Amino acid sequence: MTSGSADMPAWMDDDLVIFRDAVDRFIERECLPHLEEWDAAGAVPREIWRKAGEAGLLMASAPAEYGGGGASFAYDVVITERLSRFGAHGFSIPVQNCIFAPYLVHIGSEEQKRKWIPRFASGEWIGAIAMSEPGAGSDLKALRCTAVRDGDSYIINGQKIFTTLGMQADLLMVACRTGEQGSGGISLFFVETNDCPGFTRGRKLDKIGLNAHATAELFFADVRIPASNLVGEVEGQGFTQMMFNLAQERLIVAIESSAMIERAVAETVAYVKDRKAFGKTVMDFQNTQFVLADCKTESVVGKAFVNQCIEEHLQGTLDPVTAAMAKLWLSETQGKVIDRCLQLFGGYGYINEYPIAHMYRDSRVSRIYGGTSEIMRLIVARSLQANG
Repeated sequence: MTSGSADMPAWMDDDLVIFRDAVDRFIERECLPHLEEWDAAGAVPREIWRKAGEAGLLMASAPAEYGGGGASFAYDVVITERLSRFGAHGFSIPVQNCIFAPYLVHIGSEEQKRKWIPRFASGEWIGAIAMSEPGAGSDLKALRCTAVRDGDSYIINGQKIFTTLGMQADLLMVACRTGEQGSGGISLFFVETNDCPGFTRGRKLDKIGLNAHATAELFFADVRIPASNLVGEVEGQGFTQMMFNLAQERLIVAIESSAMIERAVAETVAYVKDRKAFGKTVMDFQNTQFVLADCKTESVVGKAFVNQCIEEHLQGTLDPVTAAMAKLWLSETQGKVIDRCLQLFGGYGYINEYPIAHMYRDSRVSRIYGGTSEIMRLIVARSLQANG
């Protein structure tokens, strides 16, 4: 790994610093005053998505020839990190930029890219991935949602759950079964949701945290789509296609976790320096100092690992096992650090008006989505078996 500091890692350059400052200004102006109302509404208004498009925050790394920003993945990293660092992670730009968009950009046809990328880049449309089902969470091979060929169309039937942005998505990428049981019978399809007979959105899921993510359950009843909406040209490639972006998806979770750890420590240090108990500040107690010393150390160590992974991913060398380790360690550490920090707030840490309470709720899902911690451990363990 090349040299660099935590605040200015090796993968950052002067242009990225300028971009980071612009992202910060956007978040401070357009996001921070509205976080509570977005949480209450369960979604970020489309007007804000359009403003994000005008600011160049959407589809930042999609090719310019299709209407994207034409930048490197590093720009998406900056957006992801700053949203979490400011506590605006309810605005799920990273889901669209880093998890949904790569399927369209790297696997989509020329027609699909030219038709849809400009709409996402402008904020006119919102995209989402519909993979999980009520009976098949981490076990993607157990999918039951079906797509049956019918002339120049496919007919989709089934149900999806835990779909981030599902309540707002104009375009879904849906994982369906087109063949036999197991990984070889899965295909991916793009489904336009507007004026789509047979497609219905169920309830917006009432979650512990991240309410603004507009997470939904979705239903498909004889939904007819053009055969050209198959992702790739051949059925049965869906499982392989879903695997290609998992390292990046897990890196994104690690980046968000690292940024939230950093924010939790900063918020807690500021609080304990001001809060008084027994005639002195809470920071004056040795227990507080030791707890925060551990938290700060874990924050710096985690950020160094994340920066290494970012650099490797930019160079095309980040392997799935290392990404799994990053996601596992950062998400687990996030939960531990934020829990310790909340304890130092005492009763106020349990009050929703304090940011640490929001972080406590919002961070819990990091150990679940993008692959549970148990799945991450399994990936790492299998690599140890394979390598002797």
